[in-house]
Amino acid sequence: MSHDRHSSSTSLSTHEDNLFVDILHEAPLYGHRRPARILGSILYCILLAGYAVVAVAAPWIFLPIQSLAATLLCSCNVALLLITGIFQQYLVYEVQKVRLQGYYMFSQKLKNIIRLPFATIAYGTALMLLVMVWKPHFSILSLSALLRIIMTAEVLCAGSIMSIYIGCVHQYNALNSQPDVLKSLYSALQPSSDLEELSRYHDGGRLSDQQMALLQYQRENIHYLSEEILRLQECLSKYERSDDGSTPQVDLAHLLAARDQELRALSAEMNQVQSELRLARNLIAERDSEFQRIRTTNNQYIEENERLRAILAEWSARAAKLERALEAEKFSSLELQKKISKLRNQTSESIESHEINI
Repeated sequence: MSHDRHSSSTSLSTHEDNLFVDILHEAPLYGHRRPARILGSILYCILLAGYAVVAVAAPWIFLPIQSLAATLLCSCNVALLLITGIFQQYLVYEVQKVRLQGYYMFSQKLKNIIRLPFATIAYGTALMLLVMVWKPHFSILSLSALLRIIMTAEVLCAGSIMSIYIGCVHQYNALNSQPDVLKSLYSALQPSSDLEELSRYHDGGRLSDQQMALLQYQRENIHYLSEEILRLQECLSKYERSDDGSTPQVDLAHLLAARDQELRALSAEMNQVQSELRLARNLIAERDSEFQRIRTTNNQYIEENERLRAILAEWSARAAKLERALEAEKFSSLELQKKISKLRNQTSESIESHEINI
């Protein structure tokens, strides 16, 4: 079955193969990639450092109002939670920009990182509120000291996570390669082994997500090229109104034609990606039906196996009954033989006594 699928995938026409193999040679523009900003992350790290200072120096800062120190620490932590929630939305926007630039795998990595600061602050806040409610007593730690330790720990964890995020963003800004989302163009139509086909089936949702990211990336490039065309048209109109702009007019017209050709290539490529996505979904649906048919056949085999087990249990019960009947017959036969032997002995004894009397 898998061999037939493999042979059918390799039987595509040469034109279709070249259509998808040569896509990366006409990859969309990525020279206009905008770097991600890290100023907000740095400001947030400074805020975390300030909270850490407040947590460490709380006995001296809240010295005039020592009785309200624990309440103020909890209030500060709740305020930090609100600020972190707002800052997380900013990080989501930045990661979305990275995704629209075509770096799908990198945006997935950043997406997993940006969730952690808010989760860390939320867990720390919940723990502080539990401490305030239950007021545990320790011999070496006061309530205020326990709250300060929790606040310092959560701030350090959030700061470490933000440091990792800043390092990843710096790596992205220094990146000088094609977007990784272009690799999904090779996903569904290239010949592959059975193991790779199985892995692609289980990774179907991720493939569709990558294709959607690729379409968004193509849309961004088309928008960028449209803006470039409008800008060049404005420049061309300015040169056409001038008297001595003959040479720049020729250059701008050539550049505008090249941009228009790139735009048409991008539109054609988007149509190709959409057709590939439809084909991948059809392959996934076909494999779903195959697995459903195999599951139905397996259920039939299970039912047949259950029926055979019931027949085997019935025959086992009959064999047990026959064995018990045979044992009873053997026992009765032994009893009969004992009686026969006893009668024979009695008969022989009576004959012998009779002969003696005679």
